[in-house]
Amino acid sequence: MALLVRRARRAATKAAVSLGGGGSSSSVELAIPAHFRCPISLDLMRDPVTAPMGITYDRESIEAWLDTGRATCPVTHAPLRHEDLVPNHAIRRVIQDWCVANRSRGVERIPTPKIPVTPVQASELLFNLAGSARRRDAAARCAEVVAKIKALAGDSERNRRCFASIGTGRVLAAAFESLAAAADAAPAGRVLEDILAALVCMMPLDEEAARTLGLPTSLGSLVAIAENGSLAGRLNAVLAIKEVVSCDGVFTDLSGKIDEIVDALSKIIKSPICPQATKAGMVATYRLALYDERVAARLAAAGLVPVLIEALVDADKSMSEKALAVLDAVLASEEGRASARAHALAVPMLVKKMFRVSDLATQLAVSAMWRLGKAHSAGEEEDDAVTRCLVEALRVGAFQKLLLLLQVGCRDATKEKATELLKMLNKYKSVGECVDAVDFRGLNKLSS
Repeated sequence: MALLVRRARRAATKAAVSLGGGGSSSSVELAIPAHFRCPISLDLMRDPVTAPMGITYDRESIEAWLDTGRATCPVTHAPLRHEDLVPNHAIRRVIQDWCVANRSRGVERIPTPKIPVTPVQASELLFNLAGSARRRDAAARCAEVVAKIKALAGDSERNRRCFASIGTGRVLAAAFESLAAAADAAPAGRVLEDILAALVCMMPLDEEAARTLGLPTSLGSLVAIAENGSLAGRLNAVLAIKEVVSCDGVFTDLSGKIDEIVDALSKIIKSPICPQATKAGMVATYRLALYDERVAARLAAAGLVPVLIEALVDADKSMSEKALAVLDAVLASEEGRASARAHALAVPMLVKKMFRVSDLATQLAVSAMWRLGKAHSAGEEEDDAVTRCLVEALRVGAFQKLLLLLQVGCRDATKEKATELLKMLNKYKSVGECVDAVDFRGLNKLSS
């Protein structure tokens, strides 16, 4: 309430608002009537709705208020729910008339808002989709219903919540599974991509929907779309696979499809189609590597280690954390460590990412460096690649960074690995020359 009062006072001191195009000479100072303003945003209301206590708000502002968990009217503090809001057609028409009357002064008429979908309308669409999917011979009908669901859910967050609240994700997943057997036919294949597009609007999915997508038939189609679908289809397939593997209850059903999933995800990461797909692929790959130890070796065999290392060169925080997480998981395998030790950028990039990105990135970089510097088998003890990694780490300042990490504090698991790494590095201090800082910008040239 206090916030609203402060906003109202600031608005009262401002007698007029600039309307019209940017710095155009047609811009004028035109006062907006106070009762046309939303009490929350203080902007001109585009879709006015009235609460039971008689206060009118702009729909977007009041729904955003309620979405934060405040189930009360911002002005009166009386209980308020989404379903209590009623469109105020009278004030909307008055605002539209005012906009038309002032069109010559640079005011644009606000469009008539679309009527929100009701649970009854949404349920009817889901019933039609389920019936069409079961028949399997009505691909065109399925596509039509899915298009309506996607369009309505995309109109507003209110519509999306309405669909999500009645289990649309589960119905779409069941329709996908039902039609997956006909995915070899062109019409059915297109419908599957349409269903995936609608499913993405419903994410995050609940366990039942994720489990349905995790069935062998559904997974087979997801992998096929991820590898050979349209660009939008490939992105949506990777997002769906991420949802499946992120659901703990689905892991037990993946044993027969893990190799296929890993191959599809590896291709997405190695040949990116967009940052969103790459990040989703990395999250899914990381979860799979944690679930099955064979995945780490398979990822290394697929040539993913150099791709992950080079992705770190100019990566943002989100990409750095995900690439480091997958790299650390892959280095759990002997194949992964051998590939990383042979890469000129591996050690410099891991040392660079300590303290440069985030606490999580530091933990992952230390863990990955620990894996590279530790001999995990008798064969590795005889290989001087481990020694070369430790000497290289000394030369790019790993010793100082690890000491600093122990001084500022970190998680117990990271502290143990950092302490062990310091002991490993200390044996080669006479060989490697430590430096305080190194500019790694040109190091990607070393890998060519």
